[in-house]
Amino acid sequence: MLTIHADSRGRALAVEGAWIAAAGPSAELTAALPAARVRRWPGILTPGLINPHGDELLEGAYHPDPREADALGTEPLTGGARAALAPDEARRGASARRGLQRMLAHGTVGVACADLRSRAVRDAVHRSGLAVVGRPGPPGGTPALDPYACGLPVEFAAPREPGSPARFAVFDVRDEADLAERGAGTCVATVIAGRLVHRRR
Repeated sequence: MLTIHADSRGRALAVEGAWIAAAGPSAELTAALPAARVRRWPGILTPGLINPHGDELLEGAYHPDPREADALGTEPLTGGARAALAPDEARRGASARRGLQRMLAHGTVGVACADLRSRAVRDAVHRSGLAVVGRPGPPGGTPALDPYACGLPVEFAAPREPGSPARFAVFDVRDEADLAERGAGTCVATVIAGRLVHRRR
């Protein structure tokens, strides 16, 4: 089904299947494609973010299950706290899946990884549809679900244009400067391979 995603600034992307069919002003796209379903979002459409700490957040951290929140909290556990859990492969995969969902909620459409050693984690990343960007070594900065909190320059995925993969995010902010100030917690929607994989309730 053809779907037009339009933001508050009048920009829009038409998505068909896993691909961008058209890009341009929302008024022009809706007029040219009258049969398309239209989703209107508050804020701005962007290509989506690349999280630079894929290894650290998906293999080097444990993302507690909501049922563990009373004992473990809700933030990713790293270092000694994570090591004390000694997660087996199944638990490591479940943690990675929760971590990936939390990344999607921050407008992440790709992760930079040096070497994911756990098969369960690799499988979770593959199933999520996130793009994997190679990296030569530790990127520095502080691992965080919000790339704006990492202390590194923020990297966006490639610009969306007709024929490119439908992989983008929408943030409820006025513009890119407001996004940099308020961070990726303002994400209202993330689309990967044409699928709405995160929507703020």
